[in-house]
Amino acid sequence: MKTSTYKIEKSHRSLLMRLFEPPAIGKMSFASKLLSYFILWFWALFVIFPIYWVIITAFKDATTVNQGPFYIPFVDFQPNLNAWRVHLADDPYCNAYAIGRQLLLLIHNSLVFIVSPIFTLEAMEPQICKTYLAFTNSLIIGLVSTALCVSFGSMAAYALARVEYKPKFGNIFIFILLALCTIFTTNYAGIPWYFSTAVGLALFFLLARTLGKKFIRTLHNGDILFWIISQRILPPIVVIIPVYIMFQTVGLLDTHLALIIIYTVANLPIVVWLMHDFFLALPIELEESAQLDGASRFSIFWDIVLPLTRPGLAATTLLTLILNWNEYIFAVFISTSKSQTMPIMVAAKNAGEKGILWWEMCVVIVIMIIPVILMAIILQRFISRGVLLGAIKG
Repeated sequence: MKTSTYKIEKSHRSLLMRLFEPPAIGKMSFASKLLSYFILWFWALFVIFPIYWVIITAFKDATTVNQGPFYIPFVDFQPNLNAWRVHLADDPYCNAYAIGRQLLLLIHNSLVFIVSPIFTLEAMEPQICKTYLAFTNSLIIGLVSTALCVSFGSMAAYALARVEYKPKFGNIFIFILLALCTIFTTNYAGIPWYFSTAVGLALFFLLARTLGKKFIRTLHNGDILFWIISQRILPPIVVIIPVYIMFQTVGLLDTHLALIIIYTVANLPIVVWLMHDFFLALPIELEESAQLDGASRFSIFWDIVLPLTRPGLAATTLLTLILNWNEYIFAVFISTSKSQTMPIMVAAKNAGEKGILWWEMCVVIVIMIIPVILMAIILQRFISRGVLLGAIKG
């Protein structure tokens, strides 16, 4: 049996038909294809040109920048490494020996932190390259906070997608009241924060068990999800002073742990909101079949749900890493010298005594964007599909 074809032969088509009409079903006309490629190439150049400009500026000097603009290396201008030497070669602590010494100091200070409850040891003060210090701080803080965000946020999103919660409004009010009392006793009564926190949690569980039965009004998953995303809508500058006082009280200012905690809390709502839609898109029959076979809730989440939502997980991870990597407001208030990140270093170059040295600032920007680009390349095969899945609801 012969199959019918829907393709129109060239000999039967005029010039206008060949230009503006598709030759077959599922194909584009020549004019539409040409216009689409033109728009895509124009947009690609529009997006890539700023990155290209930053890269070539990092290989210029003051004279080339001030006499420019110059666009093509070795044609318009002669590239040089003067700006790179300012950050790496001219700093006495940026050579291989100094950086290797810092790794030994890091191991020593880590051991001091671990055994400090048992033995009394003095931590060694590092003398380190500023660029290397800012880069490693951003790398550690960004990766750890992203991992915590994705881990806790995915579990919270899955719980909100599959388990119906009905917390009582009165229990929530008791928790908030006890939290305020804990903060008050820590700041004004001089009670250690860990002791007041433990007492507050114990009182909460006691009051929730005794008074919780008398409360009637409850909340639902939609209310919880809206409250979670509302925490991200809140501008960071509004809460920065209470956060600063809190970390100052517990002695965590200018530490990696403080930035990891605040980055995790700040970006956790985004992970919960995005992953919630991915989990809702999965057919629940798969999980019910696994439950019939005796699988636990965690086994279903780890072995079935997460592999199926890998594209969404990759897209969410990259977005969270970018937000953590580029965060500035919290870092500039919480860190002073030891835990400064790359965005602070870029801002310091921008506000230097000599004015804006674009060529030196571009070096820091190039170093800063390399890890994000590498992560995007690694997750590229999942990102496009994950973004499309996240855009489809219902």
